[in-house]
Amino acid sequence: MTEKSVLLEIQDHVALVTLNRPPVNALNRAMRREIVAIFDEISARDDIRCAVLTGQGSIFCAGADLKDRPDADIHGDFLEHNRITRETGNAIRECAKPVIAAINGAALGAGFGLAAACDILYASENATVGMPEINVGLAGGASMLKTVFGRSTLRRMFFTGQRLTAHELLQRNVIEQVLPEQELLPVTMALAREIASKAPMAIAFAKRAANMVDVMPQRDAYRFEQEFTMALSRTEDAREARMAFLEKRAPQFKGR
Repeated sequence: MTEKSVLLEIQDHVALVTLNRPPVNALNRAMRREIVAIFDEISARDDIRCAVLTGQGSIFCAGADLKDRPDADIHGDFLEHNRITRETGNAIRECAKPVIAAINGAALGAGFGLAAACDILYASENATVGMPEINVGLAGGASMLKTVFGRSTLRRMFFTGQRLTAHELLQRNVIEQVLPEQELLPVTMALAREIASKAPMAIAFAKRAANMVDVMPQRDAYRFEQEFTMALSRTEDAREARMAFLEKRAPQFKGR
């Protein structure tokens, strides 16, 4: 049996998703389809409330596998390739549950796109990020860079392929913390468990609201958030959260 390129482990309502395609976790189409399927599964499962994405070994993801380029002689191959490439990041960004990136090494090109699609980012001390497509005669990834960098940094990285270190990412407020490699997963998993301890419906609405404020005018986005708050206030979990707070005990959420 062929070993899976993406591993899924679930414990304490947290999904640990590990990119597992040695030696550098490069993305081919089969691996991209696995990523899409796993994050769609995470969205649909009630026993998962938060996810952590990391890479096996000392590299998060070196980007697209250049041996798996589309064939210009096959009609539609480029379009199919581009579609699954887009949906790989969209499956993470649109996941119904919060996703934390544990960047455990180099995250390059499409690999950095995976990290940028996550909600919260942490990195190990050996992590670097970059968009090296220009170095192989291609150009892509500005839309990913735009979500985390300002105009000048975006264009410098895009035009040169230069990388940034984890500490440079921290200086730019792109990531939450730089951690020793052995502490990266324990810290991110602890945060994921904290998120998973919140009311499931509230977290789901919070994820939708966070995505909306990225693309909507503030007035419209806040109106949607207020509607979410009204809807949540009528749920059993909201009443349980209030009672648990008043009674100084841990809430017992039912997801309704």
